[in-house]
Amino acid sequence: MDYTAAFEAAIDAVRKEGRYRVFANMKRHRGDFPRATWLREDGSEQEVTVWCSNDYLGQGQNPVVLDAMHTAIDEAGSGSGGTRNISGTTWYHNELEAELADLHGKEAALVFSSGYVANEATLTTLYKVLPGLIIFSDALNHASMIAGIRNGGGERHIFRHNDLAHLEELLAAAPVNAPKLIAFESVYSMDGDIADIAGTIALAKKYNALTYIDEVHAVGLYGQRGAGVAERDGVMDQIDIIEGTLGKAFGMMGGYIAGKAAMCDAIRLWASGFIFTTSLPPAVMAGATASVRYLKEHNERRVAHQERAQTLMRRFREAGIPVFPSESHIVPVLVGNPVHCKMISDMLLKDFNIYVQPINYPTVPKGTERLRFTPSPDHTDEMMDELVTAMDKLWSHCNVARMPAVA
Repeated sequence: MDYTAAFEAAIDAVRKEGRYRVFANMKRHRGDFPRATWLREDGSEQEVTVWCSNDYLGQGQNPVVLDAMHTAIDEAGSGSGGTRNISGTTWYHNELEAELADLHGKEAALVFSSGYVANEATLTTLYKVLPGLIIFSDALNHASMIAGIRNGGGERHIFRHNDLAHLEELLAAAPVNAPKLIAFESVYSMDGDIADIAGTIALAKKYNALTYIDEVHAVGLYGQRGAGVAERDGVMDQIDIIEGTLGKAFGMMGGYIAGKAAMCDAIRLWASGFIFTTSLPPAVMAGATASVRYLKEHNERRVAHQERAQTLMRRFREAGIPVFPSESHIVPVLVGNPVHCKMISDMLLKDFNIYVQPINYPTVPKGTERLRFTPSPDHTDEMMDELVTAMDKLWSHCNVARMPAVA
C-alpha cells in the first residue's frame, strides 16, 4: 500500500470541498491586545487586529497574570516533573483547585491538561464508576463531550438541541432505576445560544438524573464572580458536575471539573486521561490562579465585554450582515459556503488587516459555514468601524446574501 498517497488523497478531499485549513502565523503584542503581527509566507510582516481569539477578556496580557507566572518560574522552574500520581502535583496545582472549587461553590475541583481532556476523560470514566449509566446528550454538544460519551461505551441518547420536551421523552422512556446523567453546555460557541439550565435541572430532579454542564465559553464571563451562566441564573448550587476551561476567558490553558469531593476523587483515581498525562507547569497553574482571583473581583470587565458584543451585533445587523440570533457574547456571521467563507477571511486579512478564521465543517454543519467574531473589552469603536466597513464592502464584492436592514 502507498501510505503517502493515502494521506495525500485525504488532504485533497478536504481541498476539493473548499475547507482546507491554513494556520495564520501570528505574533501577539504583550500589553497591546488585540493587536498582533501576521508573519506572511513571503517573510514580510503585517500589523493586524485579532477578532477571533477565545482569550475573551484579554487576560493573557494582564500584568497580574504575567507577574504570577514569572514568580512561579523563579520559585519552581519550568516543568511539573511528571504526572500528578508520580511527581507532578505541586502546591500550585492544589492552590488552583481550591480557587476553582470556591469559584463554583463546590467541595472540590480537579484540573486536567485541557478542557477537551477534562470532558473526554470525565464522561468516559463516569460509565466505569456508575455501572449501567445512561447519558442524555444535547445534539450540539462539543466534540470532546461526544468523544467521552462514545468512548465510555455505555448507553446514550441524543436529544434535539435545547429541546427539553424531547429530553423528557427520552428520560421517561428510560428504566426508572438506571443511573442517568444529562450532559449539556451553557453557551454553545458556534451559534451563541444559551441552554435553559433551570429547566434542565428540573427534569434531572424529576427523573433522578445527574447534571453535567460544560461552561467552557461562560466561565470568567457570566455571573457576579465569573463562575458562568449557572451562577448568573442563580442555579449553580443545583448542578452536580461543572466542567470549565482555563484556556478562554482566563487567558491560560487547562481544563477542570468541579463538584462533590467524592466525585472528583473518583475521577482522579479512575480516569486514564488524568492518570497518565504529565501535569501542567507551575507557571501555568500560578497564572490561572491569579486570573481566576482577578476576575472574581472585576465584574466591570464582564460588563464591558457584553457591551462590546451587543454593539457589534447591532452594527452588523444595521449593515445587513446576516448575524445568527446569538444570546451571548458570540457574534457568528453566516456565509453558508466554505469557499466564500475562506475567501472573505483571506481578504479581510490581506486587504483590511483584520484576522478572523473561517469556521467550516466538521466544526459546523455543511451549509452553515460562518465567520465567528469574539469582541473583547479592548476592541475599540475605531476597530469596530474598520471591521464593519470592511465587511460591508466584502459582502457586496463577494455577492453574499444580506439580511434586511435594521432601523
